[in-house]
Amino acid sequence: MRLHEAFFEDYQTGDQRVTSGRTMTEADIVLHAGHTGDLYPHHMDEVWCRTQPFGRRMAHGTLVLSIAVGMTAADINPRAMSYGYDRVRFVRPVFIGDTICTTATIRELREEPRRPKHGVVVEAIEVRNQEQQTVLVCDHLYLVEKRSGLA
Repeated sequence: MRLHEAFFEDYQTGDQRVTSGRTMTEADIVLHAGHTGDLYPHHMDEVWCRTQPFGRRMAHGTLVLSIAVGMTAADINPRAMSYGYDRVRFVRPVFIGDTICTTATIRELREEPRRPKHGVVVEAIEVRNQEQQTVLVCDHLYLVEKRSGLA
């Protein structure tokens, strides 16, 4: 489904979008560490990581989440805005050189009693690596304007 100018009533459960791939770079990790102050050795210390079971530096979970959700923003719907994220899970690590792809599936449509002119669209996000292994899952909630909200 194309999301441009979609109202809440236009969404249907089961609709799905799949992004193209995006390769994680060392620059991504270093910039994210600088922005967040998260200099944890799992992300920044190559020598220490070689002594650990995973053997190499991994991307921050919040970095993977940010990039993965950003990849779904190709079509901008001016009638919708992000309302938050639920049930975020970092299932597997993402390493430098891994390529991720995001699948977004409309899971649920629900009313928002505090905002009667809008509804909530729940989009199930699944992020996979180049080996088709799930690395991150979450629900992305959108607050979407209703047609009836215009009256």
